[in-house]
Amino acid sequence: MQSSVVRAESREKTMKKIKIRERRVAVSEALQEHVEKRVGFALARFGERIGRVIVRFSTDGGHKCCEIAVDVGKRIVWAEDTDIDLFAAVDHASQRVSRSVARALARDLEAI
Repeated sequence: MQSSVVRAESREKTMKKIKIRERRVAVSEALQEHVEKRVGFALARFGERIGRVIVRFSTDGGHKCCEIAVDVGKRIVWAEDTDIDLFAAVDHASQRVSRSVARALARDLEAI
């Protein structure tokens, strides 16, 4: 029971780090909540080891792009996905950035 409380607190802290930027795309309240939920969940396990998280939305014709950049120490780890549906792009980009952050943190541990 206590581990679920700790995870919820970690997710809350991660959600506070998330900044959303938009370029030629309107971000609805539902999309903003989806970003906070998916990205917060994907990055919550890293807790204080990550810094600012920037989610950028843009469009190029019919395709919509979601780019997620995460400050990890002195580097920036990012992932992006392009899809017709922004919700799907957020899902895929959050999964990718989670794996990339895990690799970056593992490399930092190996360097020590």
